[in-house]
Amino acid sequence: MRCCLWAACGRVSLSSLRGGQRSSPPSPTASGRREGEGRKGRLSRGCRSSPRRLSEARWRRRAREARGALPAGTAELTQTFPKMASSTEYGSHTWDLLLRVDHQYDDAEKEFPLQVTGDLHVGGLMLKLVEKIKIAQDWSDYAFWWEQKKCWLLKTHWTLDKYGVQADAKLVFTTQHKMLRLRLPNMKTVRLKVSFSSMVFRAVSDICKMLNIRRPEELSLLKQSEGTLKKKKKKDKNSKEPATEDILNLCNSPVNSGLPANPGLYSKTMTPIYDPVSGSPASSTITWFSDSSSTEQNCSILALSHPTCSPETLAEMYQPRTLADKAKLNAGWLDSSRSLMEQGVLEEDQLLLRFKYYTFFDLNPKYDAVRINQIYEQARWAILLEEIDCTEEEMLIFAALQYHVSKLSLSSETQDSICESEVDEVEAALSNLEVTLEGGNKSNILEDITDIPKLADNLKLVRPKKLALKAIKTYWFVFRDTSVSYFKNKESAQGEPIEKLNLKGCEVVPDVNVAAKKFGIKLLIPVADGMNEVYLRCDNEDQYARWMAACVLASKGRTMADSSYQPEVQKILSFLQMKNWTMCSQTASEPENVDMKPECFVSPRYTKKFKSKQLTARILEAHQNVSQMSLVEAKLRFIQAWQSLPEFGLSYYIVRFKGSKKDDVLGVSYNRLIRIDMATGDPITTWRFSNMKQWNVNWEIRQVAIEFDQNVSIAFTCLSADCKIIHEYIGGYIFLSTRSKDHNETLDEELFHKLTGGQE
Repeated sequence: MRCCLWAACGRVSLSSLRGGQRSSPPSPTASGRREGEGRKGRLSRGCRSSPRRLSEARWRRRAREARGALPAGTAELTQTFPKMASSTEYGSHTWDLLLRVDHQYDDAEKEFPLQVTGDLHVGGLMLKLVEKIKIAQDWSDYAFWWEQKKCWLLKTHWTLDKYGVQADAKLVFTTQHKMLRLRLPNMKTVRLKVSFSSMVFRAVSDICKMLNIRRPEELSLLKQSEGTLKKKKKKDKNSKEPATEDILNLCNSPVNSGLPANPGLYSKTMTPIYDPVSGSPASSTITWFSDSSSTEQNCSILALSHPTCSPETLAEMYQPRTLADKAKLNAGWLDSSRSLMEQGVLEEDQLLLRFKYYTFFDLNPKYDAVRINQIYEQARWAILLEEIDCTEEEMLIFAALQYHVSKLSLSSETQDSICESEVDEVEAALSNLEVTLEGGNKSNILEDITDIPKLADNLKLVRPKKLALKAIKTYWFVFRDTSVSYFKNKESAQGEPIEKLNLKGCEVVPDVNVAAKKFGIKLLIPVADGMNEVYLRCDNEDQYARWMAACVLASKGRTMADSSYQPEVQKILSFLQMKNWTMCSQTASEPENVDMKPECFVSPRYTKKFKSKQLTARILEAHQNVSQMSLVEAKLRFIQAWQSLPEFGLSYYIVRFKGSKKDDVLGVSYNRLIRIDMATGDPITTWRFSNMKQWNVNWEIRQVAIEFDQNVSIAFTCLSADCKIIHEYIGGYIFLSTRSKDHNETLDEELFHKLTGGQE
């Protein structure tokens, strides 16, 4: 073939290419020689030809070809100028595209071939398809879904060429809003219509509007991992109960039908929509759901707790035993920057709606009855399923609060009660303003400004030593700003301290046993090579509450001058009072006269440890200190007790740190990262978000790199989940730290995606 082509080109001599002169046609006998010379000349001398002469030769060649002097196609074979197609000729090229329509009419056609061009925009394609379908209905919620690339074609002004759509593309014309089953923290399943084309962050915000939950940025959607479903699947083989028995259908919510949400539900100056004492929904909330007869029942399911599950049901549920098991619980968080369809979620699938970020901002009993109840339920199930560890004394407190909440929830008097003496928020704000303008509390103003808060007292210092017993000794401690200094005695406090401990960024863990009169504070202070453990022992409850509150604030970088110091002290004292049921003079009710199933209020570990009568008696003893609480107050106390646990807010992941040869567990909390030994469960190192300079992700090797102050850098790969989940956790907690009560309640969605979005 090559010889034939060069033979055809041999009609033009090399001298004509260089000089532009015309030569006579070659003789047949010299065609072979001329062919070789032509090839050799083009390869060896063509590159040295003058550009001007070569250009003239090309134009003359094209002129001769036009007059018929050269055979047709010679110009293309010599690779001079290719023939350019006109725009009209190119635009006339159409191709077939097979489109599938996902409509509800089974007898109607669902596949439609269309003749399209590459410059046709998506909106025009929709118009052509709807005209060909010839079904009169509202198509406004429909959009194209590209199955191969798993993406939505939502930019209707983009052309098919810009999207890269070709003839082999499988496009489905389907609805953007589909039915989804959500399992709420109270283990109730709701069925509602959700946008499958919006990013998960926006979809969760819409879901929370339907459920009347404020602060939707704290929640997200979780897909249960296969490891957590194995035990449940084995139990379900012998079960014949219908799966839709407890499903609450909310598909008729006004939000789904495109109606605007009631702005009063998110207003801080409106009258209460919930009874602040009982937590039951007020009549104004009924309009949030629908006008059906089951509206009141729907509200009570979301805002009120219901009878606890049976011990058999609790035993069937997944219970993590190790840190590796706990890591499985957090592996299925959906990417907030992608849509449900892009992550493989289909219509009628079931997902979990959970509080992902453990920073519950601005909890208000007047407007957050549903939110408080769902937080309470998530905390309750975390205790019962042993997702978070607690002591026996703490477990009995949680059991007593659950029993109290259960009693009040079943009481019709509580549900029907109406608070008559409630003061409107606007009136309360005006009263406070009036007191401020009149100059109330004049004597404390200068004192609050000039006084430097300080604690000074005798405490016991405990330092654990390797291969030896703990050394316990009494010193004179002085707490100022965010540091603790201790001296040999009170007289030597004017000199240099024995040691000064800076508590900013440290871990503060309570070590309390009220029955044994043990009031300890465990401090884990980060140092260069790990964590420095220090134990402080207090003499009584009051001393412990003051020092514990100071340590908690100092770990966050705040001093005792902060306005939250006194409320923190009162919160600690109230929690200690709940634990101190053995000091109460009241006598508990006889266990035989109480209809209680104690196995429903404690984890299975304590069910095996104690008999039923013993558990009932101990729960009733602990109940004496909480029996006078209202329903919402008991739920808030339960949440506060949950927040005081050492492991509260930790989400675990199995990682491999750079340079390490073994796997570790990384705990992600609202203000820190903790490296934990997988075998022993002991913390190795803590890094605070407040000391973090920057973090980035290498998406090719799936590695997260973080840089902190003092030239501290870490890098790790996540083994139990996608590294995008940890990246989103870090960015999400930083985003939540920017919230303020002074700002309006509109979310800065763009900032959230800047902090959490991946650059894949």
